[in-house]
Amino acid sequence: MSKQTAAPTTPATSSEVPMHLFRKAVEQAALAISITDAHANILYANGAFQRITGYGQDEVVGHNESILSYRVTPKLVYETLWAQIQRQRPWNGLLVNKRKDGSRYLADVTITPVVSEDGDTTHYLGMHRDVTEVHRLERQVQNQKTLIESVVDAAQVAIVLLDEKERVVLDNQEYKKLIGDLGKEPALKLLAALREQMGDAFATAHDKHRNIAAREVCIETPKKMSRWFSCAISWFEEHDVGADAFYEPLRRHYLLLTIQDISEIKRQQEALRINSLRALLSEQERIQGLRETLAGAVYQLEGPLNMLSAVANMMERKRDSGADLPAASALEEAMQKSREALEKLRACIPNQSTEAMQPVDLNEVLVDVLKLATANLLSTGVVVEWQPSSDTATISGHPAQLTNLFKQLVTNAIEAMNERRGGSRELRLSCMTRADHIEVLVEDSGPGIADDLRYQVFQPFFTTKGAAKQHLGLGLAMAQEVVNRHGGIIDIDPAYRSGCRVRVQLPYLAGGNHV
Repeated sequence: MSKQTAAPTTPATSSEVPMHLFRKAVEQAALAISITDAHANILYANGAFQRITGYGQDEVVGHNESILSYRVTPKLVYETLWAQIQRQRPWNGLLVNKRKDGSRYLADVTITPVVSEDGDTTHYLGMHRDVTEVHRLERQVQNQKTLIESVVDAAQVAIVLLDEKERVVLDNQEYKKLIGDLGKEPALKLLAALREQMGDAFATAHDKHRNIAAREVCIETPKKMSRWFSCAISWFEEHDVGADAFYEPLRRHYLLLTIQDISEIKRQQEALRINSLRALLSEQERIQGLRETLAGAVYQLEGPLNMLSAVANMMERKRDSGADLPAASALEEAMQKSREALEKLRACIPNQSTEAMQPVDLNEVLVDVLKLATANLLSTGVVVEWQPSSDTATISGHPAQLTNLFKQLVTNAIEAMNERRGGSRELRLSCMTRADHIEVLVEDSGPGIADDLRYQVFQPFFTTKGAAKQHLGLGLAMAQEVVNRHGGIIDIDPAYRSGCRVRVQLPYLAGGNHV
């Protein structure tokens, strides 16, 4: 059986499509379709038209399209509509229509003039769909966006949203204020500070879009002032709304950075810390002064008591040889009472502080000392030059004792410069790391200390200022004791002739007696 080739079919043209097919297509269309005459009187309405409006075919045919009109649609809209279609141009727009039951809906309407071969408009083709729900959703989204923007803008913290390339997408008024204070894009400066502070942890959190809890960050302003901020990072995901991403969703990630200025809080905390440190050092000075005073008194009393003890022993030997010495018994009783009094006095000496040993950064200690002395330095017009160590200057020691050590040295330097009339008043502090120790120099432009007094000034109760000026001479003695307790060395540089230079050397691992 031979195989025959079928003849190719010729595509049907629009003129060959049966008219009843056009009618069925229009009738079954999901879009509301109506045909009117040139005066907008309805000649035909499809099923979708009836479903949307609630009017049946017999209720609309012969009636004007205006039965759907509702008063809230501005008159200008209708005037524009008619002006457009009378020029035989299609019109599209939104109208508020009224259904048969009186309910309103928003219609997206397109009206197209039907023009005869003579160029006259004979009919109008109207198509519309109910977009009430779409409009409601759009408005809801817009309202939420406006509300969110209002809340964000009114927030008392700076908020900024950045895209994946760290470009600012959204910010609020507080962030704009930061721009004025810190310069262009403070967010980038803060993120850079967070990167430096957190290291690899930040890179991991950033790459995996993990939130970062509030962290304190310090940055320098263009005016060379330190500002503290509490920064937190959150991540948000946005779906691409483009047509290409309809079936294959594309996501964009945004970084939300919240920034709270805590500079004032930090200043208050620092002031509280310095005041607490000042009170602690004052108490330590009081206790140390009392220790030195009582120890000195015991030492001074032990000398005469030892002499009396020697006399009593001589008298005891004479009495044993038969001599009648009635005063020996009285002297022995006096000696016993004196020793009891001396032991009571020795028992009154306060115990040394039991502050624990811990790592101490001498750079930070010296900064605290300058803060403690700020008021005194300003009132006396002293110019300070501070050179911290560029390397780690950490030793094992007692923080409060070390602070008190350098406070005594700075206080002595200021008092020495006050003794000198005229001339410059300069205080220089420097911290340097050596092979096995850290060296701190305290230099002042005062009158200096004579060579023959270089060692005496570290003795308790020795002072070059005199008791009339209420100086007990315990400052340098206290400093000497602290240095000894840390296994270090303190001395006065004899080669320094521009004032006084006190040199303190402290080993990295403190040695000697520790309490």
